[in-house]
Amino acid sequence: MAVERCELSVGLRSFAQAAPSTWQPVLDRAERLDAAGVDRLVVSDHVVFGEDLGAYGDPAVGGTTGGRQPTGPDGEWLEPLTVLSFVAARTSQIRLGTNILLAALRRPVVLAKTLATLDVLSGGRVDLGVGVGWQREEYDAAGLDFDERGRLLDDTLETCRSLWSGDPVPLADDAASSVQARPTPVRGVDLPVWVSGTVNGPVARRLARFGSGWIPWGDAAADLPNAVPAMRERVERAGGDPEAFGVVGVVPVVDVDGVPAAAATLAGVEDLVAAGVTDVRVSWPVALDPDVDRSHLDTLVAEFHRRLG
Repeated sequence: MAVERCELSVGLRSFAQAAPSTWQPVLDRAERLDAAGVDRLVVSDHVVFGEDLGAYGDPAVGGTTGGRQPTGPDGEWLEPLTVLSFVAARTSQIRLGTNILLAALRRPVVLAKTLATLDVLSGGRVDLGVGVGWQREEYDAAGLDFDERGRLLDDTLETCRSLWSGDPVPLADDAASSVQARPTPVRGVDLPVWVSGTVNGPVARRLARFGSGWIPWGDAAADLPNAVPAMRERVERAGGDPEAFGVVGVVPVVDVDGVPAAAATLAGVEDLVAAGVTDVRVSWPVALDPDVDRSHLDTLVAEFHRRLG
């Protein structure tokens, strides 16, 4: 089934180079995003850092050409599902997403329980964005094989979906025994999963098997008019529905006279939608004054709907 409506997502910055005096502004910002009518907020994930962050700019290991990690290895990064639990209690409408969760670093059974709990307590608002990551040290620290990260992610998603079905799930080493995990997500196995990656076979198969949406990465994100049809073709070859998944398109913020300008930022959004984008994602900066921030967000949302209806 094709996606019917384009949505607006904004990143919620849940990390900092140095420890702030309080993290309360993160929760306050989430409330303002909700009140403004933003469709989705997304938070990032890192569990640990190695000392050398150069791999972020290396596409060969999952980085992106020219990319730079936004903090040093001693940056402060909140755990995303914990953040979203706090945000869920402070909001009522906005969807709660990860961009992206390194799901393979979590024990699959516990992750399935955590996500299902967050989803039911938030009224079915969870969007799980996943990817394999680029940093070997995170897998080393978790006692996992970095070179097997794709398979580990697939196994994690398969375990989650099996438990979310509500049916008994056989234990791997004892076919005669089974387990169940309740509650299940509001949509059961259809809890939205957004798969991050470039246009390649493993990502296409993961998207065909598990994905509600695709988060393009690297060269694919920079060339959506060609990347989207290429991915749809690969998903179809992998046995999936080429029209059934959404697509994220990132919009850089444009400043006018030092102020973020909604009209200039969203000037090309119609072209993104024509290329197949269903989720326009903006890293909208936080104004120091909450009232100004609220006004800027209202303007952003109004401009988005003016352009896309």
